[in-house]
Amino acid sequence: MTTPQFILDLREHIGHSPLWVPGCTAVVLRAHEGEEETEVLVVRRSDTGAWTPVTGIVDPGEAPATAAVREVLEEADVVASPRRLVSVDVVGPVVYDNGDVSSYLDTAFSLDWVSGEPRPADGENTEARFVRVSQLPPMNERFRRVIARALSDEVAAAFEASPSGGTGGQGQGWVQGDGEPRPAGL
Repeated sequence: MTTPQFILDLREHIGHSPLWVPGCTAVVLRAHEGEEETEVLVVRRSDTGAWTPVTGIVDPGEAPATAAVREVLEEADVVASPRRLVSVDVVGPVVYDNGDVSSYLDTAFSLDWVSGEPRPADGENTEARFVRVSQLPPMNERFRRVIARALSDEVAAAFEASPSGGTGGQGQGWVQGDGEPRPAGL
């Protein structure tokens, strides 16, 4: 995977110490007239072989939705337009083979396909394609949850927080909607 230069520069100073990194997940949806089932853009990662939506790192000063659009174009050669924020999650910590430790604040977006046929455009993926929702390849539960949320009619973004305002993401899941946070599922 290509590591952005700003991350490499930070690693020069902090070594393998934990790093907090802004990330994004882009769930690109494509609908065809006369067909009931929507398609989802998926890529197979070259580092792990896992199927995922397009993911990436938000560059310094870049808006997360802009990063999602950029990553889709860079990784899959597809032009997409952001529709809405789907969720905000903490991912990690992830320990890489070289000993680096990172945690990600991931902002996931639903995007509408505008143009382009997917292909692995930058070497970060070995495959890129649209698949029908009913034919999603195996992928981890977090990505399945983000895709399901992108396909839902729910307009509020999902996130987790402990009711006491503590840290660590160990609290009950909460959903922000209508101006008042409430436990997920209510």
